[in-house]
Formats: sequence, structure tokens, C-alpha cells
Amino acid sequence: MPVSKITEPADQELVARLNSETAKIGWHELQKHYAAGNVVAVSDSADLIAVALAFHQDNRSQVEGWLADKTVFEIEDQQALDWHENNTEHWAVVIPPFVLVQEIK
Repeated sequence: MPVSKITEPADQELVARLNSETAKIGWHELQKHYAAGNVVAVSDSADLIAVALAFHQDNRSQVEGWLADKTVFEIEDQQALDWHENNTEHWAVVIPPFVLVQEIK
């Protein structure tokens, strides 16, 4: 599902802020957020910042589309266990109450 172009100065500022707040983190540090049900995964084919922007703007139709096509998805317990065993690194950005994560391949 395509993401609209970011043309508004406020959106450009938000994208810059989100980029600066995005960091690599190991799964062990994410477990407590996962246990609370606050971690949402983003497929490696998607732009993590574009997804974060849609979440921040509460763009429900965009997020629902991504959930439908699995661009954004809930993490299954087996996946979480695999990530735990390997302490897999992710790119992560917080859009309260969610932590959006994208596995680093």
C-alpha cells in the first residue's frame, strides 16, 4: 500500500524527529513491551518511518490496510521466542503506546 508524499513542513519536521529517535535494540530489551502487548512489527519491505508517521497521525485507513496485507503485523509467540533465543536486533521507534519494530536482516 503506497504512502503519500510528505510535503507539509510539519510532517517533514516529524519525519526528522522520528529518524533521530529510531535506534537499534535487541529483543531482550523489547520483551517487557511485548509482554504488555505494545510491540507491533513492520515488514522489512516497508519504510519504518512512514509507518511511524501513519501511526502518529492516527491514519486509521492506512494502518488497517497495512494490517490487512501484513506490512504491519502482530508478533506471534513463536516469532518472539525465536527472537529471544537469538536476541535479534531490531530498528525500533516509539509511537505511544506502541513500539514499532523492524527486524534487522
